[in-house]
Amino acid sequence: MADMGAFRDAVSDWAAGGPGGPASELAVRLGVRTAVLLEGPSDLAAVETLAARRGRDLATEGVCVVPMGGAMSVGRYACLLGPPGLGLRLAGLCDKGEQRFYERGLERARAPHRDFFVCVADLEDELIRALGTAGVEEIVRAEGDLRPWQTFLNQPAQHGRSRQQQLRRFLGTKKGRKIRYGSLLVEALDLDDVPDPLDDLLTSL
Repeated sequence: MADMGAFRDAVSDWAAGGPGGPASELAVRLGVRTAVLLEGPSDLAAVETLAARRGRDLATEGVCVVPMGGAMSVGRYACLLGPPGLGLRLAGLCDKGEQRFYERGLERARAPHRDFFVCVADLEDELIRALGTAGVEEIVRAEGDLRPWQTFLNQPAQHGRSRQQQLRRFLGTKKGRKIRYGSLLVEALDLDDVPDPLDDLLTSL
């Protein structure tokens, strides 16, 4: 039986130059009404974890969360999934430094900007600030990553950086770590302290 994962895969194939028929057929069959455009899989993990913590089943609600593989792809995905393509409602998160790519891509797709929310640096930065650096370091210890964390801190490039910056960089130093911590940091949040961009996104869906 087809699910949102199959739709997401069909969209990725379409964005890479494949046919759009499979994605279009699945959108109808699954009742997809909204596509949430995110830069990558760590953002996907965070959004889906928060939705689950709040008792929401996004797939049942017709919402598909789509990692695009980078901000530069937003124009392509917006055209495929928004008004020029499948006609889905679009929402998402973007980093402040890449906001201009989103604005241009959405304008090209004639899609509104109102349901796109901006992170100061990126979502990991927002989550670290919400939890506090001590709280994130405790999660690092609990996950058995204390030794690589200490090794990382001893690197000359990390000297002089704030703990916030060091933690943010550490999460991206090993394949899969950023995705894993995308879920872990959201799991550790007090639900009253969810960063505004993430909270606003989920509320908008």
